[in-house]
Amino acid sequence: MKQKHKGEMLFRYGEFLVGVLLLALAFNYFLLPNNITYGVGGLGIIFKKLFSIEPFIVMLVSSILLLLLSFFLLGKNQTKNTVIGSLLYPLLVKATESLPSVLNLGEAEPFLEVVCGAIVAGAGLGLVFKAGFTTGGTDILNHIVSKYGKMNVGKAMLLTDGLIILISLFVFDFQTFIYSIVNLAIVSMITDKVVLGISQSKAFFIITEHETSVKKFIMDSMIHGVTVLEGRGGYTGDYKKVIMCIIPTSQYYALKEGIKRIDPDAFFVITDAYEVSGGA
Repeated sequence: MKQKHKGEMLFRYGEFLVGVLLLALAFNYFLLPNNITYGVGGLGIIFKKLFSIEPFIVMLVSSILLLLLSFFLLGKNQTKNTVIGSLLYPLLVKATESLPSVLNLGEAEPFLEVVCGAIVAGAGLGLVFKAGFTTGGTDILNHIVSKYGKMNVGKAMLLTDGLIILISLFVFDFQTFIYSIVNLAIVSMITDKVVLGISQSKAFFIITEHETSVKKFIMDSMIHGVTVLEGRGGYTGDYKKVIMCIIPTSQYYALKEGIKRIDPDAFFVITDAYEVSGGA
């Protein structure tokens, strides 16, 4: 069992490293040359244009500041899985910045480069999420806005990334603004496809003997609400509590593994939630 667990952990870290590397390559090969702006990478591109500061410096400083905000506003548990990705992503961007000049992929239409960049970045981000990590950045900001702005993460994402893309309209041109929107939309679709399905949220239905501990984990560590339903076994007729919660796809692995740690015998079903409306 220990060897199996070790093998799974190594595979997860392998997925994570490949995912972050793909994100860095997408940035240097496709996003930076075409001024595609969203997330901390987008901030780096904007600052390079306005102040001639290297993007990786802006990305690294932004990530560190957001990690500090996350620690104080979201807590240690939600911050710890974002530390490695937050620091590794800008460092790999720096490490691979000279690759496009060494290994030139040739000229292509800007729109084709935007689409290719979105596919590579989406695949990378999907692998990172699937491994149970994040690259921090605006993902941290999204959760802070979601918690204190009393809105779901999807709306917070539209607000934060939308604001960065809107700034690019005044720094670059209208075509770049549209390309950024197209790129972000494709990245979102590819990421969800790589992680699990194509929905932005997942619904968990959990039956466990450790109801209080599971609820506490979801509400305190994952910072999501729960609903407790009444259920009854079709064969035994026994009454059971069913915990239901809706989470972003990016947190699917973290919740699944958290439930297993609390109660290895827990029964749970995970489904796609194609539309979530109402609530905080």
